Amino acid sequence: MTAAHHALTAQASDAAIDTACRMLRLPTMRAQATDTIARAEREGLSYAGFLAELLLAECEDRDRRRAERRIRAAHFPREKSLRDFDYSANPNVDPAVIHSLATCEWITKGYPLCLIGDSGTGKSHLLIGLGMAAAMAGYRVRYTTAAALVNELVEAADDKQLGKTIARYGRVDLLEIDELGYLELDRRGAEMLFQVLTEREEKNSIAIASNEAFTGWSKTFSDPRLCAAIVDRLTFNAALIETGTESYRLARTKANRTNGTK
Repeated sequence: MTAAHHALTAQASDAAIDTACRMLRLPTMRAQATDTIARAEREGLSYAGFLAELLLAECEDRDRRRAERRIRAAHFPREKSLRDFDYSANPNVDPAVIHSLATCEWITKGYPLCLIGDSGTGKSHLLIGLGMAAAMAGYRVRYTTAAALVNELVEAADDKQLGKTIARYGRVDLLEIDELGYLELDRRGAEMLFQVLTEREEKNSIAIASNEAFTGWSKTFSDPRLCAAIVDRLTFNAALIETGTESYRLARTKANRTNGTK
């Protein structure tokens, strides 16, 4: 068998590599084999060096594809990178705090994160950016708005699937709820949201973005005791970031209009 392998022509060897990579599901090695072989011959790479390069390329590409799948599974409404956040436009946000959160240590510990501030101050950008950083780091993330989540829970309850739905939201490493506080929730919806929070309490992280300070959440959750319980679950061991009241988007729009009139 060994002698037969040594007798392979270059063309047969290429075909054998292609077939083996297909069978072993190594698409990156298959795609890069020809170029890597040519470079190995040019640069005199050892057999071990040649093999290491192909294996590392396959591992890196698999990591990339896994991260892309996690990002798709998170259902982000759009891509936002923490690198693109304009800290100069919002001095309320401390870059050091965001960089620390981007390490995802708080997710490992199962701690919450609360982003509080008016519309246009960067809450959603930070929420999505931190979620994407977590997905890239290997964590399972799910993004949703408060209204969409409550609607899904109500529909699940009507279909007698509430337990399964709550369990599904309980399993992800990071659940991100945007636009909490924009709409008033009826008691049924608020109680179901509370069940999701309880399912995750002190086990898996939850991050929320709200345009209302906690003192104003009584408008969203009309039951005072339920409101207090929800705030308690979201703030215990939480990182709290207040993004302020001055809209970055509004300021930029005004600046663009001013520049356009000159």
